[in-house]
Amino acid sequence: MSRYKSTIERRKTGLIYWDMDWSSGCYTLYAPQTGNGLVKLIAINGDIVHEWKLPVRPGRDAVILDYVQGRKSGNLGYNGSHAKSANLYPSWDIWHGGHFMEVTPKGDIVWEHEDIYHHHDAQWLPNGNLIYTVAAEWNDKQSDIVKEVNPKGEVVWEWRAWEHLTKKEWPIHECFNDDHWPMINGVHQTEDGLVLLSLRTTSGIIAVNKTTKEIVLKIKYPLLAQQHDPSMTEDGNILCFDNGNIRPASIHHSRIVEYNPVTEKIDWLYVDEVPPAFFSPYMGSVEKLWNGSYSICESAFGRIFEVTSEGELMWEYVIPEFAEYPSPLNNYITGSHNSCFKAHRYESNTITQIL
Repeated sequence: MSRYKSTIERRKTGLIYWDMDWSSGCYTLYAPQTGNGLVKLIAINGDIVHEWKLPVRPGRDAVILDYVQGRKSGNLGYNGSHAKSANLYPSWDIWHGGHFMEVTPKGDIVWEHEDIYHHHDAQWLPNGNLIYTVAAEWNDKQSDIVKEVNPKGEVVWEWRAWEHLTKKEWPIHECFNDDHWPMINGVHQTEDGLVLLSLRTTSGIIAVNKTTKEIVLKIKYPLLAQQHDPSMTEDGNILCFDNGNIRPASIHHSRIVEYNPVTEKIDWLYVDEVPPAFFSPYMGSVEKLWNGSYSICESAFGRIFEVTSEGELMWEYVIPEFAEYPSPLNNYITGSHNSCFKAHRYESNTITQIL
């Protein structure tokens, strides 16, 4: 380990900015990727309100569960890194999870589910089920299955990528090898029965009708470039974090894209005034909040911030927890990091059992 701090470590951390008059306020949850199981809930002033210490580091994400099987919860849904995950190819350890837990505010684990082939994203559903992505062998390489399990761990729904997508229509970008196609890095089930899937190695988002399993929407490269975290807004738009690694004829920069599937145009776009100043080459998340603003996580550099629909900054926080990734991850991602896969904002009335 170097005795010198990296550029991002030398910068100011914690609460950077807060517009008390305009920010949505409330609470932010994050799980540092190198935090060795630490999950923090902070108030709008940056104070720590609650924290959990889990037995495994985050495979990716942590959320506060509002309702589980019709009951008020307040427990933590945790996507942990499985200690005995499958070893599918050299970089697999970068994005696998596979050890899911429901954890009380006191830290008691009340439910677990393990899947050594899980990678990237997952969503905890109001009925208590869990929908997530797994790698699956196809043509001597890895492809993807989207899987939903009930609280007993029984598979109740599956969607196989190779049965609905073709490499001709969705080719792998030249910057990737062909170990894993299309590498679904984001999954989100909407209230009206669509499953939004983000395809990383090809760039693009699709919407799948959960009943018929047919693809009903496609958003392709170059409109999106290695995006993450698709979701649907209340007015039916598709929101995502557009990383921008391979955007053609462009200096690398990230964008927040709100896409209108009816007009097939971008309804809202956030780019920093100095575009490269906002850039996460991997991971990233965005939520549209109850006041119409947007909570954004520039994941690679641990920066969480809120902007208005006009793009004005209202709140900014930089995760202060830095550490190196464990071996063998540190062979691919060197140095100390404060990154997190996603960050989530909560109103106080949704987390009363924690406060």
